Amino acid sequence: MKIAIYGRQFNDPVVLPYIQQVFDVLSRHGVEIYVHQQLYGYLRENIHTVNYTELENTDKIKGFIDLFLTLGGDGTLLDMVTMIRDSGIPVIGINFGRLGFLASINKNDIEAAINAVVNKEFTLDSRELISITSDLEIFGDDNFALNDITIHKRDDSAMITTHVFLNGEFLNSYWGDGIIISTSTGSTAYSLSCGGPIILPESNTIVLTPVSPHNLNVRPIVLPDTSVLSFDVECRCTNYLVSCDSRTAVIDKTMRFQVKKTGFKLNLIRLNNESYLSTLRNKLLWGLDVRNY
Repeated sequence: MKIAIYGRQFNDPVVLPYIQQVFDVLSRHGVEIYVHQQLYGYLRENIHTVNYTELENTDKIKGFIDLFLTLGGDGTLLDMVTMIRDSGIPVIGINFGRLGFLASINKNDIEAAINAVVNKEFTLDSRELISITSDLEIFGDDNFALNDITIHKRDDSAMITTHVFLNGEFLNSYWGDGIIISTSTGSTAYSLSCGGPIILPESNTIVLTPVSPHNLNVRPIVLPDTSVLSFDVECRCTNYLVSCDSRTAVIDKTMRFQVKKTGFKLNLIRLNNESYLSTLRNKLLWGLDVRNY
């Protein structure tokens, strides 16, 4: 089995014993370990006694790498989506961050999780992605998102007006700080913090959530994921922001954007002892009441 590991460099040395454990457990199972070049140099100075190879070319991972493992939080896993792309390679994340909806494996459960992965005791949870296009391809080939695509004003600017069209028909004009176009997966991210609903991943929907709308009667709307959405932005300032997961571009001209579902999905690994509902309860602290214990 060939497993590739991706992560950012860590400023906190507290995580190093957990990273060492990941490599030790993989080595005991006889796994061929490949480390993404972004992390390789850092690990050479901090991780010892285990053999691993630098993964230099991510263009040839399809059919070569069996599984991707991320070390970090949800942001780290989102970064890695642009490398996996449409390869279908399953991914699992070990959470060294805060909440961990996507990177759901607790650092105290590393050995049990890796044992389950190596023995194929898991299911694949296929997640929809969305893509953004425009006359100017601002994100190049990395124009897709697992969580959300956001149109947002600059911090020091006036509110923007976003005119939205659904399958070519005018839907609404949103006055405010911006708008979030979220997948079902992203419904527990930025959209949730702006009052959007939680959507189960298998719902096949897209959520439009306004950010600080100026009209009190404007609320999030849930749309089928077959929808094609178009956006025209009016801004009294010189520029505004467009984000695609963790990637952000500054736009300084009038432009129409189109957002729709991609033609491929991301395969998240879900261990047999966890479910989406249990993740919701644990991460959102549902039922945290002394009467339940």
